[in-house]
Order: sequence, then structure tokens, then C-alpha cells
Amino acid sequence: MALIVQKYGGSSVADAEKIANVARRVADSAAGNQVVVVVSAMGKTTDGLVDLARQITPSPDPREMDMLLATGEQITTALLAMALQRLGAKARSFTGPQAGLRTNSAHTTARITRIEPWRVRQALDAGEVAVVAGFQGLSEEDEIATLGRGGSDLTGVALAAALKADVCEIYTDVDGVYTADPNIVPDAKKLDRVSYDEMLEMASLGAKVLQSRSVEFAKKWGVPVHVRSSFKRDAGTLVTREERGMEEVVVTGVTHERNQAKISILRVPDRPGIAATVFGAIAEANIVVDMIVQNISRDGYTDMSFTVPRADFQRAVTALQGVSAKVGAQGVLSDERVAKVSIVGVGMRSHSGVASRMFATLAREGINIQMISTSEIAVSCVIEDKYAELAVRALHDTFEVGRARASAG
Repeated sequence: MALIVQKYGGSSVADAEKIANVARRVADSAAGNQVVVVVSAMGKTTDGLVDLARQITPSPDPREMDMLLATGEQITTALLAMALQRLGAKARSFTGPQAGLRTNSAHTTARITRIEPWRVRQALDAGEVAVVAGFQGLSEEDEIATLGRGGSDLTGVALAAALKADVCEIYTDVDGVYTADPNIVPDAKKLDRVSYDEMLEMASLGAKVLQSRSVEFAKKWGVPVHVRSSFKRDAGTLVTREERGMEEVVVTGVTHERNQAKISILRVPDRPGIAATVFGAIAEANIVVDMIVQNISRDGYTDMSFTVPRADFQRAVTALQGVSAKVGAQGVLSDERVAKVSIVGVGMRSHSGVASRMFATLAREGINIQMISTSEIAVSCVIEDKYAELAVRALHDTFEVGRARASAG
């Protein structure tokens, strides 16, 4: 008997018919196995709740937002438990706090601190399917706290780790992890397997299949994650430890992120403490910075450029304008029309010339590179937004992505 944790996203449970479909799939899995099901809110419920809150006030209190947003997943858990019971399966629903997820006190972006899933374990021992609300937990102050966008993925992986499950299956509206976005690259291939490190890079660089925090958790605790389609029975992509042979393939995937903006602060005095002042102002605004480039100092001055999510663009510019005057910089330039394109693969560790091939490919297509960032297994370039799709297709062709590690189906 295997212990399986399954997670179903919002598109998989968007209406009563889809919830009934999920219930049938869960019931099939529960035949001879113990099953925990983690669910998201139905369809666009979370977006609707956010919009409703903003109709009340432009700046909702974070604690009250968590109280509001947590209701979306709770609706789905109760409905799915009812659907399972109608099929003759024993099922019990749980909120995140009831399932034993404890978090810190960062409302709307909480982090899991520990898991005490004894009630879930009791339900499994009683032969019940445990249906758990994703995206939420209980803070040390006994307040409901939510885990941020994609938090249901994290709930599923965390429960799988705590329960020592055999696998965590993430069901979504795609049937696996692809070498690139199939909507942009028609010949993109589904990968049979991908390493934790590769998936973590791909998730953080624009691939929307898994939340990056859930991949970090899976890697830390060694949880095998199987990304599958809610609407097909086919095998998906297994996210697992790096295996022998993975490094033979130079590039595993090409990702892109169009939700980017670039900001530059010009002629900043080049002296100790300036960078801390500049980026301290960004941190105080609770904005996450991605790429950072500082030019070589000339005449005692330098330029700093960095990227932020486009949604944070205006707040970042506002924060920097005050800092610019404070430190004696010339001014602030900004551009919302940028995108980030990246190549990812553990094979980069043992193959030379990968970055130069990427740059040559973009040059051949007439695409100018504005910023560059590298890690051990990824190279990212900031380019004009209008060239994002062209860049993805060109890089996919250049590196013959997925030819050796993609599935035949």
C-alpha cells in the first residue's frame, strides 16, 4: 500500500463537474492506497476575492486578507469530500490549520515552520481520504496565514514530506514539464524527468508549472514530485534527484518571463554604503530584485541597473526617486518593456561555450542583450519584450532542446 499526496490546482476544480471528475480520479487512486488530496480554490476564486477586497479598500489589512482568501480553498475541500462520499468513498476535509501546518507571522506570504499532521494520519489510518485546504496554515500567534501565490503546491509537498509519502502528484492543466512553452514552440517536448535544481531554476525563471518554494522544499526533503494532467491519464514529468546521464544534455529547457521591468539609477557616487542605501529603499518597499548590474566606476561615479516584477515597477521607481536625490545621483531611468529569456540545464556544468552560443543566437536574430545573469546551471538575458517569443524559439532550435531527455509522447 502506497501513501500518495495529490494536489489539484484551481483549473482542475473550477466547477462542480470538474470537482466530480477529480473525485473519480481520487477514488481510483484510493483503491489499495492511502491518499491525501490538497486542493486550491475553484478557478478564479482567489482573484475574485482580491478584487472584492479592493472594492472595499485600496489597501486591505494583511491579516484580514488572509481571513478572506483562506475561505476559497475551504469551499473546495468540503465540496470534494462530499463528491467522494457520494461515490462511496470515506473522506474527511481539513483546513490547513486542522491539518497541522504551522507558519510564521508574515501574513499573505507566510512560510511553513513545522507540520504536525496527526489528524490527517488518523484519517488515513481509519481508511479515509484526507482532503486538505492548500495555501494556508496557522501562525505561532494562532492566526490564519496564507503562503502566497502557488502556495497549494507547497502545502502538498510539505505534507508529503511530513507523512513520508511515496510521491507527491501535482495535477494541473498541463501534462508535464516541457522544454519550452508549447504555445510558443510547437515542437517543445515533454520531459520524462527533470532534476530538482533544473526545476528550481526553471520555476524561478518563468516556467509556471510549479511554485519555486515547493521545489525547494521537495529538494530539501527528497520528495519525488510527479507533475501530471488533471484531464489525461498519461504519465507526466518526475521531478527528482539528479541522475547519471542528465549532464550529457547541455540545455534541458528554455524559459521566458515577460512580467519584468528594468530600472537604472544614473551616476551614483561610487563609495561604500551607496548600494546598501539604494537597495535598502527597495527592500523597505517589500520589492524583490532580480538581476543587478553595476557599471565600472568612472570619475568617481557609476550606474546601477536592476530588474523587478512589472507589478512592482511603479513602487520601485517611486522609492528610488527619493533615494536618488538623497545620494546625489543624476536621476532614474526605467523601462517596462523588457523580458527575461533563460536556458537551463545541469549539463552546463561540464560543457563549455554554452553562454557564447546563446549570445551568438540572439545576435543572429538581431536581438540586443541589455543585462546578463548566470548561475551554475542557467544563463539569463534581459531583452526587449517584443523579441521574447522569437528568442525562445531560436534558442530552442540552437540547443536542440529536449532531444535526448524528452518523452516520445
